[in-house]
Amino acid sequence: MRVAISADGDFVSAHFGRCPSFTIVDFENDRVVKRESIGNPGHQPGFIPQFLHSRGVECIVCGGMGMRAAGLFNEIGIQTIVGVNLKIDEVIEQLQKGDLKGGESLCKPGSGRGYGLDKVECDHPEEDMSNCDRKEV
Repeated sequence: MRVAISADGDFVSAHFGRCPSFTIVDFENDRVVKRESIGNPGHQPGFIPQFLHSRGVECIVCGGMGMRAAGLFNEIGIQTIVGVNLKIDEVIEQLQKGDLKGGESLCKPGSGRGYGLDKVECDHPEEDMSNCDRKEV
């Protein structure tokens, strides 16, 4: 099975379509046989599901995605696991064990705008910039 994990550094990205990269993992008999990172080709409605499908992806793991994206993945037979807020290595370990559980999407309508690839400002209130590692990109 080939799995794509939306990645932001070592962690699962909150918004699949605007993640900086995808970690692609091939599993055979619950073993990792290949792992690679590929850059996000760009957020365009409907493009990423087709892009990942053309690369043989059968499942995507992410923090969140909108209903339209989930429907597009479903139409082409790619399983979606949303609501994941872990390190990439933890996701891989849980997938190997068959223990990965999804949950509610971390995205709300419109919340992906300005995140990741095209982020230009931080969403934190001005008084709480301590957790923001980039105020402008």
